[in-house]
Amino acid sequence: MRCAADVALCDLAAQQAGLPLARWLVPDAAQRVRCNAALGALDAGAPQRARAAIAEGFEVLKLKAGLQPVEHELALLRQLAAGLPPGIALRLDANRAWNMADAQRFIAGMAGLPLEMLEEPLAQPGLADLSTLQALTDVPLALDESLPGLGLEQVLAAPPVQRLVLKPMVIGGLQPALETARRARESGMACVVTTSVDSAAGTLAALHLAAALNNGLHHGLATSGWLARDTGCAPHPERGILTAGELPGLGFFPDIDQELP
Repeated sequence: MRCAADVALCDLAAQQAGLPLARWLVPDAAQRVRCNAALGALDAGAPQRARAAIAEGFEVLKLKAGLQPVEHELALLRQLAAGLPPGIALRLDANRAWNMADAQRFIAGMAGLPLEMLEEPLAQPGLADLSTLQALTDVPLALDESLPGLGLEQVLAAPPVQRLVLKPMVIGGLQPALETARRARESGMACVVTTSVDSAAGTLAALHLAAALNNGLHHGLATSGWLARDTGCAPHPERGILTAGELPGLGFFPDIDQELP
């Protein structure tokens, strides 16, 4: 509810100002935002899904790790990486699957592979252990669902990893997310925006937030295709890019003819 109220108020203010929401939030917001492709599990079918995503123009491919033994997943990862063309990178989300020893083994094994980010490696994350893991690799580690338990203030005071994942729906809206991103940047951390597999309105809100950050990273916004039905016209990537557009406000128009359960 907090996110819905915040987005609605921001949308209204941006419309009254005659500005796209991203530019109302930050005057030098980007208009185009690069997105990662979400390919599901790191499994034997990943290379085929990767080829399809690359053909659609995606440059960063996100996969779920931590579902199989570490050595097996490393073998799958090496096989996948060997078939990637230059300029394509992989982003992994372990969803807090590993103990410290397994996380260390995985990070050691991924050395030299085209990894762009590794998200949530530890089942029981602590600031000291996360710092130890980040020191083992130049690949940015990222926090998402473990951030509330660790404490935002503690993380910002002594960042254990290089990135935060921001979900407007979870953090309570665009303005709280933008303030968190500002403070993270001042602490030396970058932020990646992702949806919570939202409807069109939520996806547009996340898109405008990513455009406002304008940090050049690939964001997790290409999720509208997962929905069988939606509440309105959702943004869809072209060549891996979403465009915030020039319409004032959020740019959301509900589909009044859509029958939702």
